[in-house]
Amino acid sequence: MNRSHRLGFVPLAGLAALALVVAACGSSSGSGKKALTASATGITAKTITIGSHQPLTGIAAPGYDEIAPASNAYFQYVNAHGGVYGRKIKYIYLNDQYNPSITVTVVNQLILKDNVFAIFNGLGTPTHLAVVKTINADHVPDLFVASGCECWNQPKTYPDTFGWQLDYVREGKILGNYVEQHFKGKKIGLFYQNDEFGLDGIKGLKYEIPAKQIVAAEPYNAAASNPSQEVGTAAAKLKAAGAQVVISFSVPAFTALLRLSELGVSYNPQNVVSDVGSDPITLEGLLNSFAKKSGSFGKSLLQGIITDGYLPSLGDTTNSWIKLFTKIHNEYIPKLPLDGNVLYGMAVAYTFVQAMFRAGRNPTRASVLAAVNGLPQAVAVAPFAYSLTDHNGITGAYMAEIKNGVLVPIGPVQVTDDTPTGAITTYSGTQPSAPASGIP
Repeated sequence: MNRSHRLGFVPLAGLAALALVVAACGSSSGSGKKALTASATGITAKTITIGSHQPLTGIAAPGYDEIAPASNAYFQYVNAHGGVYGRKIKYIYLNDQYNPSITVTVVNQLILKDNVFAIFNGLGTPTHLAVVKTINADHVPDLFVASGCECWNQPKTYPDTFGWQLDYVREGKILGNYVEQHFKGKKIGLFYQNDEFGLDGIKGLKYEIPAKQIVAAEPYNAAASNPSQEVGTAAAKLKAAGAQVVISFSVPAFTALLRLSELGVSYNPQNVVSDVGSDPITLEGLLNSFAKKSGSFGKSLLQGIITDGYLPSLGDTTNSWIKLFTKIHNEYIPKLPLDGNVLYGMAVAYTFVQAMFRAGRNPTRASVLAAVNGLPQAVAVAPFAYSLTDHNGITGAYMAEIKNGVLVPIGPVQVTDDTPTGAITTYSGTQPSAPASGIP
C-alpha cells in the first residue's frame, strides 16, 4: 500500500488532536470543566441536532431504510448513558426516495428550518451530489456520506464533506485483484449503476483486471421505468458475451433482479458483488418478494456469491462490536432484522460520536471538522484515510463468500489507496475491541 501521501501529515493531525484535547479539558473558571453552552447552530446546552436524507421508500429503500433507524438506536443508547458531554443527540432523517430533486428539498429544510448542526450520513451518490455544493456553501459539516464515491474526497472544493465507507475505487481494486488472482483467463462481465457509484467501481476494477478479459459491460439506470426489463436485457447480453464471472456494482434491488434474470435465461456465472449490494438478509427478502417465493428460494440463489466486507461479519458472534450492536439492536430496534444495514447504521453512528467527543465540550462546526482528521479506527476492519488532505474513509476490506445466509471471510484484510499503481497489501494491524461502555 502506498501510504506516503498520508504519513506526511500525521504530525499535523496529531497536533490538531492535541489542541482539541487541550480545549476540551481547559477551563477559564479553574473548575476543571467548561459549562455547556449553545456553542454553534444546532448545539444547545442539552442537545445536538443533526439531520439526514434517506431513501425510506423507493427503489433503494429495501435494506437501506434500516440504516437511519439503526444509527438512531445507537444515538438513543448513547443518550441513555450520559450523552456526549451530557448532551443528547437528536437525529432528524427525512425521506428523499433516492430522488435527487427531493433530496434538495429535504436538505434545505434540514439546514434552513431545522437548523441542524451537521448533515450526517446522507445516503446515495446521485442524491448527495445534488446537495453537496449547497451544504459546503453554507459551511455545514457534511459528515460520513453513505456512499463510497471518490467525489467526496475533494478537501479544497468540498472542505466540509467527508466520506466514511470504503470508497468504490479502493473496493474495485480489492475485488478486481481477487478476481484476477482466482479467475485467471476467465471472461469477465461488468454490471453497474450508470453514475459515479458504478463508474468509480469499474475504474478500480480496471486498475487490476486486464482489459482483454472484460468481454461485456452493462450499465443500468437506477431510475429506470421498467427495471426488470432493463436488467433482463443486461443479463442476456452478459450471457451472449460468454462472461464466466459477472462483477456487479449495484444496489440490492438490482443485484436481486440480476440474479433472477440470470436464472430466467439459464445463466449461472460466478457472481462477484460489491458490499453495497450484497447484504444476504436483504437480498434473500428481495429475491423471495420479486419471485413471489418463500422458504429457502432466495437463500439458495445467493449461495457462493463473492463479495467484500469492511465491517466485522455478523457471523462472527465472538467479535466485541457484533456483541455490542446485537445488544443495542435487541433493546432498541428488535423488529428490524439484524443485518448488514443495521450494522452499518450503528457503526457510522459510533464514528460520529467519536468525532463529537474529540470536538470538545462546546463544539463548533470548525472543531468537529478538525476532529475528523486523524480519527482512530474503531468498528471498521481497516484504518480511516482521514487527514488534512484526504477525506476518504475506510481504506480496506476482506474478501468473503455468502454461505448459508452470512458472509464468511475467505482472506485477510487488504488495504490500498485509490491510485492506479498503489499496491494492495495485507493489513498488519488489528481491529480495536469495542469499549466496555459501548461509548467512545
